Amino acid sequence: MIKNRTGKKHSGLRLGVALILLWAFSWCARGAQMEVIPLRSRILKHNPLHDPDLRETPVFLPAQATNGIRLPVIYYLPGFGNSAARFITGSNTWLKLTQEIADQITPVVFVVVDGKTRWGGSQYLNSPAQGNYADYVCNEIVASVESRHPVPSNGIRRIIAGHSSGGFGALRLGMARQQLFDAVVALSPDSDFNLSHLPLVKLAGVTNVAADQIGQFCSGRLPAPANGDLTYALALSAAYAPRGFLHHGSFEWLYGSRGDFRERVWRRWLENDPLTIARTNPRAFGRGQLVYLDGAANDAYKANIGARKIAQALQTNSFRTTFYEPPGRHSDHMRERIERGVAWVFGRALTDIP
Repeated sequence: MIKNRTGKKHSGLRLGVALILLWAFSWCARGAQMEVIPLRSRILKHNPLHDPDLRETPVFLPAQATNGIRLPVIYYLPGFGNSAARFITGSNTWLKLTQEIADQITPVVFVVVDGKTRWGGSQYLNSPAQGNYADYVCNEIVASVESRHPVPSNGIRRIIAGHSSGGFGALRLGMARQQLFDAVVALSPDSDFNLSHLPLVKLAGVTNVAADQIGQFCSGRLPAPANGDLTYALALSAAYAPRGFLHHGSFEWLYGSRGDFRERVWRRWLENDPLTIARTNPRAFGRGQLVYLDGAANDAYKANIGARKIAQALQTNSFRTTFYEPPGRHSDHMRERIERGVAWVFGRALTDIP
């Protein structure tokens, strides 16, 4: 009898352990999930470039995102030429990243913003030459996501993050909306334009474009050019040098009718450079904001140099910032770099993150 009772006891214990393991396995197997929010933007409606106002926003949720739990949100801005569609089709990478951040650092919601335009990218700025993408991100995307997934009432609530042009956008939106974003993670951000952008706009494929062609590009009479350098220059011009609200869709070109470089227009570009703003504005960020910058050691666009200079300028004004130079090239090791930035923001140990 005693043996029989002991057997039942052990059997019950094994059953209990099995149920716990089954629950744990089902939780882990469920992992991160993606939901896609379709948003018809009031702000982008009738934009000057006639780009779509209906866009999909992928939202990646970790397994820990159960009902009633408020999690911080990372709003991620892709680099030039990327749209949210690439993140949806390649969702496995971002599901894995979201769950890794949740398990190794802290649970967060990871949101990808679509800021693509006819030229390839908006730089996430407001401009009458392309549309009000800063307002689209900060007003519509944030409201749409957080109506479904409210953020905590204190601590780190929102992080604005991005890579390359998205890193530029993260810095600029973090500067412009200091009360909205508690932290910035800018990876290889466009910056130090004299070093990174000036060589680009001096390339033959950009300098040899006739002035009347620029007008035809702006009006849509000519399609986006096949030359990628020229397309990028057009996109940056639309973001940095719009002609104004009376001239929707058009911008000032860096070259005059005789091919002369227009220093006045270039100064407009420099006014948009995050490095210029960090150096000249002692209130570039809010005192409570955290700013993480990185730039790969072998970055062909020298984004590491600009990012380091921004961090130095911010440190001079006692902002809470850091700079990291990972190995590799401009877009290498992105998942690890995002994780490292998020870990720094939340004060986690960085020893296990490359």
